[in-house]
Amino acid sequence: MRTLGGAGHPSRDAEPEALDWDSALPRWRGTLRWKVERAAKVALDRIGALVLLVLLAPVLAVVGVLIRLDSPGSILHPMDWVGYRGRRFRGYKLRTMVVGADEKKAELLRYNEMTGPVFKMRNDPRITRLGRFLRRTSLDELPQLWSVLKGDMSLVGPRPPMETEYAGFEPWQKLKLAVTPGMTCTWQVSGRSAIARFDEWIRLDLEYVNGWSFWLDLKLLLKTIPAVLGGRGAG
Repeated sequence: MRTLGGAGHPSRDAEPEALDWDSALPRWRGTLRWKVERAAKVALDRIGALVLLVLLAPVLAVVGVLIRLDSPGSILHPMDWVGYRGRRFRGYKLRTMVVGADEKKAELLRYNEMTGPVFKMRNDPRITRLGRFLRRTSLDELPQLWSVLKGDMSLVGPRPPMETEYAGFEPWQKLKLAVTPGMTCTWQVSGRSAIARFDEWIRLDLEYVNGWSFWLDLKLLLKTIPAVLGGRGAG
């Protein structure tokens, strides 16, 4: 079954939560225009992810070798994310931290620069030398193109929270997942980790969800290019 948010089958389904997900969507949801633009979004996601994976395969191969040379550990870091309407899925990023980073997180919580259930620390000591470069250029996020190709994610949409983060969301904050989560969104082009208030991050995501259109996606994709190249707000 294809979801309203444009995703295919998530890799790990969960029982949908009792939230009024549709209340976060535009008023014109369900119209012919909605169906046409959502179909265009799905096509853009699948074709775009496939083309980018093919074109960037040499880059991923080189970066993978550099990660292994820079520090011990695997090349990919598995992520347990929450996606469309509370459904769980397994995704991946290129590893940017030392082995055992998750176990060391508790020691750093007092340095958290983000309010709410999300942890952000600009000078996180767990990040490797190469990892800082990968994060600044967003190269660490390239494996998410595979999640886009599978339908767990979209090129554009609110960032998927980790399961541990989602557990701390208030009901209204969860509504940002009324659509399929994505690799870039309003937050990505509005300062990224420079935004320190979690509620502001959620507000930007909900504005995107409520004002969504295919043309908004194209606009955000174009804005993402200079934001990533300039490393704006990366951390």
